[in-house]
Amino acid sequence: MSMLPRPHHRPRHPARLPGLLVLVTLGLLAAPLVQAAAGPLALTHSLSGFTAVTLFLLAYVLVMAEEQLHMRKSKPVLIAAGLIWTLIGWVYVQAGLPDAAEEAFRETLLEYSELLLFLLVAMTYINAMEERRVFDALRSWMVRRGFSYRSLFWITGVLAFAISAIANNLTTAMLMCAVVLKVAEGDKRFIGLCCVNIVIASNAGGTFSPFGDITTLMVWQAGMVEFDQFFALLVPALVNYLLPAGIMSLFIKNRKPDALEENVWLKRGARRIIALFLFTVANAVACHTLLNLPPVLGMMTGLGLLQFFGYYLRRSLPMSLERKRTRYTQRGDWKKLEQLGSVVPFDVFTRIARSEWDTLLFFYGVVMCVGGLGFMGYLALLSEILYTGWDPVWANIVLGVVSAVVDNIPVMFAVLSMEPDMSLGNWLLITLTAGVGGSLLSVGSAAGVALMGQARGNYTFATHLRWAPVIALGYAASIAVHLWMNAEGFSLLG
Repeated sequence: MSMLPRPHHRPRHPARLPGLLVLVTLGLLAAPLVQAAAGPLALTHSLSGFTAVTLFLLAYVLVMAEEQLHMRKSKPVLIAAGLIWTLIGWVYVQAGLPDAAEEAFRETLLEYSELLLFLLVAMTYINAMEERRVFDALRSWMVRRGFSYRSLFWITGVLAFAISAIANNLTTAMLMCAVVLKVAEGDKRFIGLCCVNIVIASNAGGTFSPFGDITTLMVWQAGMVEFDQFFALLVPALVNYLLPAGIMSLFIKNRKPDALEENVWLKRGARRIIALFLFTVANAVACHTLLNLPPVLGMMTGLGLLQFFGYYLRRSLPMSLERKRTRYTQRGDWKKLEQLGSVVPFDVFTRIARSEWDTLLFFYGVVMCVGGLGFMGYLALLSEILYTGWDPVWANIVLGVVSAVVDNIPVMFAVLSMEPDMSLGNWLLITLTAGVGGSLLSVGSAAGVALMGQARGNYTFATHLRWAPVIALGYAASIAVHLWMNAEGFSLLG
């Protein structure tokens, strides 16, 4: 049984570095790739090469200890990236080949620049919707409904799965966690169970959409999988979420918390910003599929539309406030009339400033570190071990497990940099495993790390680890379903 459409074949570009990404949700698909082959100098057995690998490993140890050190993850990788390329530059200058290192650095930087712009637009729209209280309104609706604990468990999980397909899993997980914390009345066991469920759901939901996760965005941007082909992962992603969720739900006492009164009104222009975001996503897809241009063009055009709409909101705000003031006065709605005094004009640049700059800078550090190691020849070496010495299916499954400890972004970037000659089914497999493998441990994804802070004391590493066997069962089942349903894709080159 196959859900895979036949792939659209495209010419390979072995001389370019793998196109990076462009989201959180959130990328696109046309940039040519940079080969993962080493530069003209073989550095894998040199002192500079060993030093570069050591620097990267030390930086990543500090990244993994972010929660304990209270140090932003971008700091160590930024320094490591600078030192690694400094080593490369020094070696190549001494060898009389400065242009080769410069060209490699510029191409890697270009790939990151496309990613940065794409992610910046996506984050700006998410922040704009948050400022217009779209997510608060959703949370308020759920709180006021007075759902039972078991219903709340399923609703927050299903919504996390659905929303993370278009918004990044971090925002989605924190929104759903806020709902649980609001209505769970301090029930530590239930909150912990819901947080595990939300992490699994948000990670699984991001795997079947190019906009759902940075890794899917990277694969799409690199041109390894076409936009519509990602939807072949929908059923495996559902299995990855539903199997552990179904087992965990059996351990929930089906009692009903007290309903809470919390009314949230959307700010002016909220629905139109949602419509603009959907149009921007469609425009980005159309730029690639119809015009064969990088999707980031459509995203940046969408940012321009948001700026124009923000201009309209600011210019028309006095008239809008006057109309509402008159209407609320006539109605005698003093509560809403009081709220008008706290209205702040919409400013798109404030939304841009609120983007997750630590995440964006972390991406820079990772991309440049991995790009530098690839130029030294280490990725070609790793590719030889994984994808020649092993069967690609097993290599992709193991890399998914690795992403539970090491962030899935460097894992996916390393695979793209290796550019192994894999079938479409295998490219979808690594997309699936890198996305959902992070659910195996609480530290394996941004969503898990964030919820450990948001639900501190209720959701911990040990809380998540207790359910690891069930999560691993979902991981294995989703892989089995993909291998069965999309078997045809394993004979088709992407």
